Amino acid sequence: MKKNQQDLEKDKFYHIYNRGNNSCLLFYNEKNYEFFLRRFDMYLSDFVDVYAYCLLPNHFHLLIRIKEVELVDEHGEIETISKAFHRLFTSYSKAINKQENRHGSLFENPFKRKEITDETYFTNLVFYIHANPQLHELTTDFKTYYWSSFARILNDKPSKLKKEEVLDWFNDKENYVFFHNQKMEFAELSSLLLEDK
Repeated sequence: MKKNQQDLEKDKFYHIYNRGNNSCLLFYNEKNYEFFLRRFDMYLSDFVDVYAYCLLPNHFHLLIRIKEVELVDEHGEIETISKAFHRLFTSYSKAINKQENRHGSLFENPFKRKEITDETYFTNLVFYIHANPQLHELTTDFKTYYWSSFARILNDKPSKLKKEEVLDWFNDKENYVFFHNQKMEFAELSSLLLEDK
């Protein structure tokens, strides 16, 4: 099995990453970001819990826990998490190809994944995912970037995002914010990178 292509296993946490084929754009406007999130919820909410995410113009990061690797649908057919990801990418690709009058693959295949094995890795990865827009010079302050879970984790509004569990890993909201306010060097997070592997 190729590197970063290990099977997704139930009850384990993973960093999921994918980007546009040949680094092409995935998201052209706000409606595209919204559509992707709706499609993700449609195809994958039965399979995964989401702890952090960030959508950037040509790639995205997710921190997820696998709830199930396969389910039986209302027709008695077995649905797997791999098929669910495939349906997400296919559905989104068709919509963007139609919008942009383009053809061919939109996403790189396979998508990359890395198991998260300890609490330090988890907290550093949450920071890395949220800081990604600043790392890629899309903003001077990643905390203001709209298409990430940073602010949503602090929001008391109900959502499917596992906000309370994330805050528990940082002990509370204050420590979550404090951790994100530290001037962490991105070089220190090199072990978390999937982009160039």
